[in-house]
Amino acid sequence: MSGPIPAMLRDLIDDAALFPPGNAPFDTAVPAHRGHRQSWYEPMIGPFLVPQTRLGDLPAGRGELRIGVVVDGDLERVPEDVAALGPGVAVAHYESRHPLDRLAAAAPAWGGPVYAEIPFGDEALDAIGPTGFTPKFRTGGLAAEFFPPPEVLAAAIGGCRDRGLRFKLTAGLHEAVRHRDPETGFDHHGFLNVLVAAADAADGADTDHLTATLASTDAEDLAARARRVLHRPRALWTGFGSCSVDEPLDDLLRLGLLTRGDTA
Repeated sequence: MSGPIPAMLRDLIDDAALFPPGNAPFDTAVPAHRGHRQSWYEPMIGPFLVPQTRLGDLPAGRGELRIGVVVDGDLERVPEDVAALGPGVAVAHYESRHPLDRLAAAAPAWGGPVYAEIPFGDEALDAIGPTGFTPKFRTGGLAAEFFPPPEVLAAAIGGCRDRGLRFKLTAGLHEAVRHRDPETGFDHHGFLNVLVAAADAADGADTDHLTATLASTDAEDLAARARRVLHRPRALWTGFGSCSVDEPLDDLLRLGLLTRGDTA
């Protein structure tokens, strides 16, 4: 039997297999998610993310399926769409890119936590504070403009810390360490960079320190720094959505931050 997943890595990855660039079909993505849920690394896996406009395509299955609803349709239809879900499907949270004012009017009827995707900058952080939503930032996509520079992401992490907010990230974080994709030329953030930077931010690190950490490509140094905080729950970062679970898992194993088959 496998040993415990360190506190810092629990609920780290929401399963976004249905979303680009993976775009897995339901009949592949749902069984794969159930497989993750039965694995030794299960505590590391968050909900299965499903677009609101595709909830009706969610296949029935045995056993509970915990999902996050990505609200990409009519805000007012969300309660109706969720009520039509089959038995055994439980909604853990909602995510939305809709404007904050419209979201604030509609979301109380949903009855669950909300991650609101917002632009980077102090103005957006100041606006989200009174809503009770958790800010969500985009860290990748199909164009270079969707990949924020390290200093921009560092300012967002520090800004959340200073306002008592947690944050979620989405897109572009499949690999542990910052790297350049040889096919696109895009510089991707590493989820291990973010893990270490968020832990340092919680301890009071300034923006320059966070920027340097997010810009680092030194896998050995980042892994060593991560080992020192693995026992701690994540104080600021809720985690990230990834269309791949296997890629982050493989990196954690390769860097020695997880060991398959550890005994308790």
